[in-house]
Amino acid sequence: MTTGALIFAFNNEQIDYVSLAAWSAANLHRHLDIPVCVVTDSDTTDRRFDRIIRVSRAATDQQRQFADVDGTVTWYNQDRVDAYRLSPWDQTLILDADYVVASDQLATVLTSSQAFLCHRRAWDMVTGDPLDSLNSFGRNHMPMWWATVMMFRRATVPQYIFDCMRMVRDNWYHYRDLYGLGRSRYRNDFALSIALGVVSGHTFKVDAMAWNLMTLMPDHIITNPE
Repeated sequence: MTTGALIFAFNNEQIDYVSLAAWSAANLHRHLDIPVCVVTDSDTTDRRFDRIIRVSRAATDQQRQFADVDGTVTWYNQDRVDAYRLSPWDQTLILDADYVVASDQLATVLTSSQAFLCHRRAWDMVTGDPLDSLNSFGRNHMPMWWATVMMFRRATVPQYIFDCMRMVRDNWYHYRDLYGLGRSRYRNDFALSIALGVVSGHTFKVDAMAWNLMTLMPDHIITNPE
């Protein structure tokens, strides 16, 4: 069974996500010793990527405020639903381009018996805040799962999950109204959470990673005490 990481990286006016993905690829090689495939519309030839899949990025009018660039930029985030179709691996670890791999902890995910895993909860590394307000969404406070890091294997249920995520993306305004999300932009986290609810028969019996997702804002500095 082949195993590798998959990173979607589409640059915008201010942020070079391809460079972030290449930096992450080097960390994945060092800590997990797995190959890395990037999905991008860039003409990069960076050798830190073992494979490069070039696609035309999904058109979007979504704008997002980023504190680290002190401005609003175009947010290209709608291609993650194609991960199951595009991945060259039998077992795939999907990561945000700006996710920092700083240890081999994710190796435990790759050796698990589940066909699909993601994080159920997030917490703030600096304050220790469990971010309860971000661990549910919508008018009825539905449980949130995080698309920041996902693992899937070639199997029926993971394929259903990504097919359902695509359905949510393609009919976003309907699902936004159905779940009471107001004027919220499309997010992979929302699409994943809705898809997991649907695929689980709304029982929300979903396998999650054994630890919570750590978050950090750009203006925070973390140092190694050693």
